[in-house]
Amino acid sequence: MQSLFGFHPLHSRTMINTRSPGVFLSLLIALSLAEVGQSRHGRRRNIVAFLPSSDSSNGICLNGGMSVPSLVTGEHLFCKCPDGFSGRHCETVIAKGDSCYEGIGLNYKGTVSKSVSGKTCKIWDLHTRNRYLFSDLHSGRHNYCRNIQYRLRPWCNVQKNHQLVQEYCDIPHCDVESFTPAPSISPTMPQASAELTCGQRTIQRQTKIVGGTVSTVESHPWIAAIFWRSKWNQNVFRCGGSLISACWVITAAHCFPEGSQMRHQRFSVTLGKNAINESDPTVEQTFRVEQIFIHEQFNNTDQSYNNDIALMKLVAIHGKCAEETNWVKTVCLPPPLQSLPPGITCEIAGYGKEKSGLWYNSQYLREAQVSLLADDVCRQKDYYGNMVNNNMFCAARPDWSQDACEGDSGGPLVCKVNNTLFLFGIISWGDGCAKENKPGVYTRVTNYNKWIEEKTNLSTITTGTMFPQK
Repeated sequence: MQSLFGFHPLHSRTMINTRSPGVFLSLLIALSLAEVGQSRHGRRRNIVAFLPSSDSSNGICLNGGMSVPSLVTGEHLFCKCPDGFSGRHCETVIAKGDSCYEGIGLNYKGTVSKSVSGKTCKIWDLHTRNRYLFSDLHSGRHNYCRNIQYRLRPWCNVQKNHQLVQEYCDIPHCDVESFTPAPSISPTMPQASAELTCGQRTIQRQTKIVGGTVSTVESHPWIAAIFWRSKWNQNVFRCGGSLISACWVITAAHCFPEGSQMRHQRFSVTLGKNAINESDPTVEQTFRVEQIFIHEQFNNTDQSYNNDIALMKLVAIHGKCAEETNWVKTVCLPPPLQSLPPGITCEIAGYGKEKSGLWYNSQYLREAQVSLLADDVCRQKDYYGNMVNNNMFCAARPDWSQDACEGDSGGPLVCKVNNTLFLFGIISWGDGCAKENKPGVYTRVTNYNKWIEEKTNLSTITTGTMFPQK
């Protein structure tokens, strides 16, 4: 998934009137201070005004830096470096610091050397230094935390029970304060109608989905429980889903292994459900299913799970489908092809198994938090290789403690943007549950906005107009 951060707009040059003696003198003083600052501290301080510069650095300034000439002689004085670089020639990458790491920490160059268990990291061995850390500080001759093998966060080796073991480091993830949204598909479109009051919950998350926490449906009011009626007239829980409109639920295609032989009359959807084996008619809303659309290009004969997406149209009761309550609400769809940066924390919810290997599902709705992984990480051979394609993305906990599991299929992965929750993923597949290097794999919903619109005619929803535009 391509990161949306790291883009910096080009600075426009500011015209300065050098004919004014006062301004001219001020500039000379500023330049002198800048040169003194360089010699004393090995770095220059930022100057508030942008100074005239030559169109080319003539190879003096690296990494896109600009050469700033003397206003008197025209000779090069210093390099104005772009964001992220420093040094006399802009040759040094500025580390983000020790306080936190971004994404999965591949670029972390801080000096934290403690693991999450409080143990001191061991110095990296010669083989690791030569292979991964030859361009690092002191050529890798240190014990600082690094993410050198595409793990979920910076880590190091520590001594435990007389042997070296790998542990993640005690470094928090940097809070992401803003997003760079994709361009609006329809910038002139007016704000959506009341149908699009989506992505808001009545109460905040509670405190298992594997390793997760018991939740309440008010925290995930778009969650749908999909049931199938057996030939013995028993309602059997089949999958989770998400309410995207009053009459439409989105889920995973593999929840319907019958394919074209499927009979939609045997399915029902219950909204506002806290527990699978208990009913509360005061808050629950149950609907028969009018039609089920499985993506035409979904074919799971080779267990590829490509295009793992389906839609269910609910049968209206007295002309109405779902009614908004504290327990039943819709979730927002992001704009087409909108992505989020790796490392962002999102939420999953479902009624699936609490642990891999159990024969029964959870009695109650559970939730967990997972972080988005970069595509190139999830496609490493130690993860899933080429089994993950562009219609999928991966997410997991840094310590592999929480994950979706069997029975959670079809349920939501939602991410908060400006206090609104958007459906970015559908729980699809994975190797085991909460298994190291085997994260959960999710259908990338933003690849299917057009398909969803074709089936539902919900253009005001599928354009993602609720997503903040800049």
